[in-house]
Amino acid sequence: MHVLGARPNFVKAAPVIAALAARGARQAVVHTGQHYDRRMSEVFFDELGLPEPDVNLGVGSGSHAAQTAALMVGLEEEFIRRSPALVIVYGDVNSTIAAALVAAKLGVPVAHVEAGLRSFDMTMPEEVNRRLTDQLSDLCLVTSPEAVGHLAAEGIPVGRAHLVGNPMIDTLLGNLERFDTARVRREHALPERYVLATMHRPANVDDPAKATALVKRLHGVADLADLVIPVHPRGRVNLMAAGLDDHPRVRVLDPLGYVDFVAAVRGAAAVVTDSGGIQEETTVLGVPCLTVRPNTERPITLTHGTNRLVSLEELVPAARKVLEGERPPADRVPPLWDGHAGPRIADVILEFLRA
Repeated sequence: MHVLGARPNFVKAAPVIAALAARGARQAVVHTGQHYDRRMSEVFFDELGLPEPDVNLGVGSGSHAAQTAALMVGLEEEFIRRSPALVIVYGDVNSTIAAALVAAKLGVPVAHVEAGLRSFDMTMPEEVNRRLTDQLSDLCLVTSPEAVGHLAAEGIPVGRAHLVGNPMIDTLLGNLERFDTARVRREHALPERYVLATMHRPANVDDPAKATALVKRLHGVADLADLVIPVHPRGRVNLMAAGLDDHPRVRVLDPLGYVDFVAAVRGAAAVVTDSGGIQEETTVLGVPCLTVRPNTERPITLTHGTNRLVSLEELVPAARKVLEGERPPADRVPPLWDGHAGPRIADVILEFLRA
């Protein structure tokens, strides 16, 4: 049983579900409804060829406690009713930790795709989720080598960890021909040269004063080049209240589907983000990425990719350098980011179940 709750989960799950289906595994998909806007959830099922969910719990938004509690109640009912042999969770959202907790208490094995990533910043809700999920998981399916060391340092037996590569990159590479930047420019009236931004982390958008400081810097980037920003529902109120669209060169869009969004990333002169997954996608696409965070749980995107961490104060100068032609080194692709992570994950899972 796959438990999916937010847009990054869908992108990671698609190649795993396909690989297990090719091997004849019986599967069920639970959509928790953590992301409930169609542009953040259902459109991904359509675009990525995911099977229709067997159930949508429809939990919606709420505080971390309220949302996680609702997830646990709904997931417990599903696990008892369907009695899965294995629960597969993805990433680090509230759906991930809720499913791992419920499964562990029911004695159902858990496999965690994207295990071992660490920002070492416990003020991030995602860091809490990913650490606890790994402790509860029987299979830790790892996307990059340093994550194996993190798991070992936390006392997780080495036999649970499997370096399998990054299924998000499977989805990216498998859809390259669909990422038509010219079409996206036409359909969304994008300029020929633009910086793409996406911001949604609580540390950047939840506090109105911090959102205002962020908008000021984004306007500074827009002074250098047109700024295109699909606004995540999570930060929309504070960002718009701070005057995000008051700059003549800022183009605010609604959230985009997977194909249109990655096509827009592919055509950007640079990306400004606080998202984890986009750090990975820009690494493979060779697009300069400025991550507005003090840390990243994906350091391999710094050493093997195009990503750079920047503070708010550094954002505009860093963007200027990129737009003037400075490019971060991108001479290597991280190991096993080769488009075959899904089959490797399927093999590990089926071997575990056979054992």
